[in-house]
Amino acid sequence: MITTSSDSQNQNGEFSELIKLRQKITDSHLPSDLRDKVNTMIERAELSFKYHTQFSQFDAVAGYIDWITALPWQTFSQDNMEIEQAKKILDKNHYGLNELKDRILEYLSVMKLNLDQAKIDPSITDHNIARAPILFFVGLVGTGKTTIAISIAEALGRKFIRIPFGGMGSALDLRGESRVHPDAEVGHVMKALRRAGTKNPVILLDELDRVAEHARADIMGVLIELLDPEQNVSFTDHYIDYPFDLSHVLFIATANNTNNISTAVMDRLEPIQMPSYNDDEKIIIGKAYVFPKVLKSAGLNDKLLTIDSNVWPLIVRPLGFDSGIRTLERTIDGICRKVARQIIEKKHTQVFISADNVKQYLPTW
Repeated sequence: MITTSSDSQNQNGEFSELIKLRQKITDSHLPSDLRDKVNTMIERAELSFKYHTQFSQFDAVAGYIDWITALPWQTFSQDNMEIEQAKKILDKNHYGLNELKDRILEYLSVMKLNLDQAKIDPSITDHNIARAPILFFVGLVGTGKTTIAISIAEALGRKFIRIPFGGMGSALDLRGESRVHPDAEVGHVMKALRRAGTKNPVILLDELDRVAEHARADIMGVLIELLDPEQNVSFTDHYIDYPFDLSHVLFIATANNTNNISTAVMDRLEPIQMPSYNDDEKIIIGKAYVFPKVLKSAGLNDKLLTIDSNVWPLIVRPLGFDSGIRTLERTIDGICRKVARQIIEKKHTQVFISADNVKQYLPTW
């Protein structure tokens, strides 16, 4: 067989890629049997290139190795289990909601006690630790379901990843597709773990009630496995094709209502009703929580824009009642944008919003 310089260059490039893949495997913390499996794949590719034959599935093998070596098989973030610190973070990010905060702190207390007990008694394995039920926040749009989940992750010092269920049309979106399909993809759960880079993130299963009707039964079936401590120790994504221990993940779920969620899934959740906010609560939230954040994001400060306390009732309810605070956030954002433009156009050097001029800044939609 005559080997051309072009063939030689291609062969060298292919062997270079193989060396990189081997290095990825060496540097990773793969389980031993999975490591043996991918080393066998590499050896098959190496033999094909050695004898100048085409290895048609090389890209698929390279993609698979890239995925499994990027998963956090043994990487954990350090948990912060100081309950007082968690309470400060919850109070800093959320006004009121005292009963809800108490439930969360009780939940974290159970986790801390179980982890402490596991350190004392080596016979207690991680997946046997009796954990609190999975928190499930149910409430209307804008009542803070997602932000409270973010605060829990911050309180624990864990990475936060959100998996949106709105419009999800197949259980394969969660579990992934087999590599026998040419366009196979990894499922959302494994993608979340890769993005987090740790084995113990907080994963938010957002809007469980909004999955596509035709796929609801299949998706609920996968959720049962995800949320069951006895099953999720060996969750298998079809693409990865190897069990992954999800028992260290803290799952939190949200929904607007529970009508479309199966009884078996509900049995694994602890529903917590998110309350609506009244006008007095919204005034405090607007002044103390939303306004300072929006002011900063708009490039303003309290010297450039001041709002009279007497006009906050108009800001809270410019067009009617809203159970959440999203309308309030949009209203404050709109006010800050208008002020920012006036300052840039040199119409004002600073703005004081009072009962006399507030209508100029409120939305008219």
